[in-house]
Amino acid sequence: MSIPLKPTLYDFTLEDLSKKVKPSFRAKQIYGWLYAQQVTEFDAMKNLPKALREELSSNYIIDPLKIVNKEVSDDGTIKYLFELPDGKTMETVWLLMKKAQYDEAGNLLHEAKHTVCVSTQVGCKVGCSFCLTAKGGFTRDLTAGEIVAQIVAVKRDNNHAVNRRVNIVYMGMGEPLDNLDNLAQAIKIFKEEDGLAISGKRQTVSTSGISTKIDKLGEMDLGVHIAISLHAVDDELRTELIPMNKAYNIASIIDAVKRFPIDTRKRVMFEYLVIKGKNDDQSSAKKLVKLLSGIKAKVNLIYFNPYPGSDYQRPSRESMVN
Repeated sequence: MSIPLKPTLYDFTLEDLSKKVKPSFRAKQIYGWLYAQQVTEFDAMKNLPKALREELSSNYIIDPLKIVNKEVSDDGTIKYLFELPDGKTMETVWLLMKKAQYDEAGNLLHEAKHTVCVSTQVGCKVGCSFCLTAKGGFTRDLTAGEIVAQIVAVKRDNNHAVNRRVNIVYMGMGEPLDNLDNLAQAIKIFKEEDGLAISGKRQTVSTSGISTKIDKLGEMDLGVHIAISLHAVDDELRTELIPMNKAYNIASIIDAVKRFPIDTRKRVMFEYLVIKGKNDDQSSAKKLVKLLSGIKAKVNLIYFNPYPGSDYQRPSRESMVN
């Protein structure tokens, strides 16, 4: 019989934690050790009584992630492969968006800006025909703590202080809205002022378009942004690329986006994977402009990157320019 895995302390908001430890003020101290000090051992929490440290150690773990592979690119991108407590693996990506700037004397003028691409599931249920992750099928949802731990782990690995902000994009493995409860809990934890203090404005949820859950996310009023993996302008092609489109067609997605509470200063990101001979023609471009009329939108054109066994090809530079 398998031994049940202990939950991680990263699973809890400050309010949740204050209900689990007594006296409740200890929760804020624990939060400081978790997020400001980024400790990985209970004995490092020096201002907690030994009895409380032992109680926490008996019931919880701190860091549920183990780095099993790390790929560093010349542009500053770092791709992590993490192992979870049950032996499953998932990926997280650390992205350098803007390099630090210094004056002639070497004094720092502007800090580097980073974005972290996090996973919300091991595998994915959506089954997009172009996606390599989909080939492996779906294994399980990540817990809220496993989502949160990704940010803590990459910040720690890059000596990134707690008071230095990062942006979060939920664009890794999995469909975020298919794990909505744990996603929402993670968003709340990230926003905790006594923790990482990453506001909703710095968090973007990317979805393949589960329109009913776009509505639910909006009703939660978490203040996050959304990005839509659109990839096609007609339902026939989109259903080929994303079979889930049969249940949540383009019209339903556009309607849900229009209902979503969006910061008036921001635009909704629409991701459009350009595939040779499928959606790289001028007609598709014109239809896309018409489809998004009335929405404050930004389109991110992504070249399809072929992989062994893929049925699709990368578009030519000429088709993209024209």
